[in-house]
Amino acid sequence: MISRLSPRACSSVGRSLLMGLGMCLSLWLSGCATPAGVPAAPASTASTTSTANSPTALPIETPVALNPLATERPVLLKPQSNLGLTPSIDIWERIRRGFAMPDLDNDLVRNREQWYASRPDYMLRMTERSRPYLFHIVEELERRKMPTELALLPFIESAFNPQAVSSANAAGMWQFMPATGKYFDLKQNLFRDDRRDVLESTRAALDYLQKLYNMFGDWHLALAAYNWGEGSVGRALARNKSQGKPLNYSDLSMPNETRYYVPKLQAVKNIVAQPEAFNAQLPLIQNHPYFKSVPIERDIDVAVAVKLANVSLEVFKALNPSMKRPVILAAGTPQLLLPWDNATVFENNLQAHANLPLATWTAWQAPRTMKPEEVAQQLGMPVDQLRSVNGIPPKMMVKAGSTLLVHRKGPLDNDVKVQLADNGQLSLAPEIVLKRISVKARKGDSLASLAARHGATAANMAAWNNLKINSPLTAGQGLDILVPSQAPRRVAKAPGKSPQRQAPAAKRQAPNKAKR
Repeated sequence: MISRLSPRACSSVGRSLLMGLGMCLSLWLSGCATPAGVPAAPASTASTTSTANSPTALPIETPVALNPLATERPVLLKPQSNLGLTPSIDIWERIRRGFAMPDLDNDLVRNREQWYASRPDYMLRMTERSRPYLFHIVEELERRKMPTELALLPFIESAFNPQAVSSANAAGMWQFMPATGKYFDLKQNLFRDDRRDVLESTRAALDYLQKLYNMFGDWHLALAAYNWGEGSVGRALARNKSQGKPLNYSDLSMPNETRYYVPKLQAVKNIVAQPEAFNAQLPLIQNHPYFKSVPIERDIDVAVAVKLANVSLEVFKALNPSMKRPVILAAGTPQLLLPWDNATVFENNLQAHANLPLATWTAWQAPRTMKPEEVAQQLGMPVDQLRSVNGIPPKMMVKAGSTLLVHRKGPLDNDVKVQLADNGQLSLAPEIVLKRISVKARKGDSLASLAARHGATAANMAAWNNLKINSPLTAGQGLDILVPSQAPRRVAKAPGKSPQRQAPAAKRQAPNKAKR
């Protein structure tokens, strides 16, 4: 038998239930210490403290006539963003929940969607390659309250390859140019290149992107500036403003690479948002840390670190891609990144090796300009090994003050100091110094015959004198030749005089061809 309650009683019970539910919900929410989608444990220990390019990212420029709407502002989530109250089951869902940029919808986006969707194997390899890095990047973006679309940017920049180097010498998954990297305090020396470092390059990239957003007040313009350079975007905005044109990304006159840059990111975003719509397969990447940062206090060979961590060299290099030598200098690189479980293995094994040597290599500075053979003899190591480990080409000398990687023994059996670990550079000079001399063509001479007479090539003769290789010569025409300074040029014997040597010309090093 069902008892009936009066309307007053029903109202009282309803209010009690609502209050109880409200208190439970309030207590449940107050217990959430992390943003939605962030696992409570294990917490990532790989985060870095913020301080504040694509084969395309350019050195820092002074912007011109920036967007007048640009002011520093917080990033707001789109109204349709679904943060939800349940934790994300994988990293892709977590990224989707943090989408906060306005969508771009045009033919270029459709074009890039089709390009990616028609290459499922490439998409799968690229997304699988992102596995070690995505969680850390998303953590940093959420900590900074930045749109999680930016976690997809390395797909566009480098296909998530931290060892990628562009033809313009941009390096790492975020593709920093050398000058831009230095501006954002990315160390680049003999032992490491922080443009490839997982933690440091991510810190610098997000610093730069936030700086650009504060400058232009628009994420699409900020991305264009990341690709094209802030000065270029500033000038393009100034041109549009002077012509009364809109100040939007799509309305700017820009190179094709930059015009396709944001559409590429939008296309990848659309595929991540709805992979089934593009017949795409995203690998399952769990929403928890992949790696852990482990401190080191002593120099250690890479081979020893790999053995103590019980990981493959490939996995070790994927997490520590900035290291350029077979030894890790604790003074310059005080931490290693290792897969979460292997980090504990490494720490235990490292403790067991507390009194055992860990490094067989160290750093040494050349006191003067020396031939590699001299260095090898002085330090007691094979010259071929010295050349190989330091990348010294044949017929090159080591300049004074250069840093070399050498065997660790005797007086060199010490860890490397901070100054050397952070600033070590190798400078080389040719063993044969060339000098410029002037000669005169004889009647009937060609560049080829003149070159043969002086032990040069016709092509070099033409280049030294800004001539075409088949240019005719006239008798008495003066030309320049570069010859080894150790071999002074002979002069013709004058009648009735003893042989003389021409006064030596000023020594000049052969000009290097500039890289373009």
